[in-house]
Amino acid sequence: MAGEIGVIVLFSCCLAIAICNVQQQYREKGRSVAVTQTSGMPWPMPKQMTVTTIQRILDVGSFQFLVSSSTQRCDIIDEAFVRYRKYIFGNDDRTLKFKTNRKPRHGSIDQEAYLDTLQINIASGCDGYPSEESNEAYTLMISQDASTATINANEVWGALRGLETFSQLVYQNDMGLAVINATIINDAPRFQHRGLLLDTSRHFLSLDILKENLELMAQNKFNVFHWHIVDDQSFPYESYYFPDMSRKGAYSVRHVYTHSDVKEIIEFARVRGIRVIPEYDSPGHSQSWGLAITNLLTKCYKDGQLSGDFGPIDPSVNSTFQFLQNFFLEISQVFPDKFIHLGGDEVPFDCWESNPDITSFMTMMGYGKNYALLEEYYMQRLIDIVQGLNKGYMIWQEVIDNGAKVAPDTIVHIWKGGYQDELTKVTKLGYNAVLSAPWYLNYISYGSDWRNYYQVEPLNFNGTDAQKALVIGGETCMWGEYVDNTNLIPRMWPRAASVGERLWSPMEVNSADAATSRLEEHRCRLLKRGFPVQPVNGPGFCSVEL
Repeated sequence: MAGEIGVIVLFSCCLAIAICNVQQQYREKGRSVAVTQTSGMPWPMPKQMTVTTIQRILDVGSFQFLVSSSTQRCDIIDEAFVRYRKYIFGNDDRTLKFKTNRKPRHGSIDQEAYLDTLQINIASGCDGYPSEESNEAYTLMISQDASTATINANEVWGALRGLETFSQLVYQNDMGLAVINATIINDAPRFQHRGLLLDTSRHFLSLDILKENLELMAQNKFNVFHWHIVDDQSFPYESYYFPDMSRKGAYSVRHVYTHSDVKEIIEFARVRGIRVIPEYDSPGHSQSWGLAITNLLTKCYKDGQLSGDFGPIDPSVNSTFQFLQNFFLEISQVFPDKFIHLGGDEVPFDCWESNPDITSFMTMMGYGKNYALLEEYYMQRLIDIVQGLNKGYMIWQEVIDNGAKVAPDTIVHIWKGGYQDELTKVTKLGYNAVLSAPWYLNYISYGSDWRNYYQVEPLNFNGTDAQKALVIGGETCMWGEYVDNTNLIPRMWPRAASVGERLWSPMEVNSADAATSRLEEHRCRLLKRGFPVQPVNGPGFCSVEL
């Protein structure tokens, strides 16, 4: 025992010395120096931006938002005006209030220095749901002498992105006034699909947290909420047609998203220009489904006897597809987006292999012992069901890796290592692709790990220009094994912002060093707006702390 104590003491001393050495190296390299923040610089960086040093003053008492005509007004714009007044000027004791006097005591200021109005001009309609074809382009003009700034957009979704940019350009000058530099911006996203995945099966996430995350998504110009709503561990979605699935499959009656909850999240996302794509992953990841639906899951055998365990969904019986037809009919009615994520990843074959009924079905179908063909059979029938409901679909890459032939408009979601080769393969087959592999934010490490995400170039793979055009975007993911209401927001943000810029801004905006000061300002901006976002650049401070 004494020898063990000696070893422990020696190990502890060595560990302490090692830590001190690392800390000393950080100090010697200047890593402890606080990052300098920019002032009034946007995140993500716009496509084209010209900024002058001429400051315009915004007065909290008189500044107004307008639309150019009543036909361009709708709930999306009305709610946005309320949000952005709060984000620009603040409305509670935690946020920084700007001075309101139009003639400050700090000398005389010409009234022409004031910017009184932001006018929104929208060419087309101002309602509906965002879609995969939404136009988010906008121009923003803040003149050095006109009292009105303008945002021009073809669709309301571009107006929303322009409002966010405008709000970020406002900062506090040395006299405590809200100012914005005369600026011209011509902006549009580089990729159409800019998503964020949350997993609400491993840990249930409350409506408040989901909404807080959606707010942050809008403020970082993400436009797709990928809702991985159910999985093996729990089934928190309350089904109209199959209510026992949540009654028996959720952690408890309190850990369920009711019909009105789901509708509320979809509406909250809609007015922020965010699509909601639900994922109901099968035939694997479906243990919680089988608690309510009899004979849905494959019965596993061991040594010729039932083992009591269950495997993936059983594709050998017609009742499976009758259930799927009814279930996805409901999903198609509840979620308005064109796309549903059908999963298809990590399907274990061992239970299928052990089941004699599955073996007989394989023989009848001529599949031999190639269980990838059985998975293809299942996925093809599920895809046919979903297509019959006039829905598009996304699938994880394994469906393609296992040789399944799917419809040409399939979106393949790439999540495994070696993603460059996978992108080459998938796009060569002619499928659209969404990349997630390098952007799993549930993996955390010490230091500024956002730089690793920021430096990923989605089109860095071997392929023709036509192939690269099939990469429609990406998603950052937060899987829920170690995340719940207590830590989701600070762990996710502002780390996810690095992916947001990579998917929005031009390819040439790719220097983490150049982005650091801007991200530091953006983190403080989000903190000022009331969100508990964590430090990402080491030592420093914000003028407003939570």
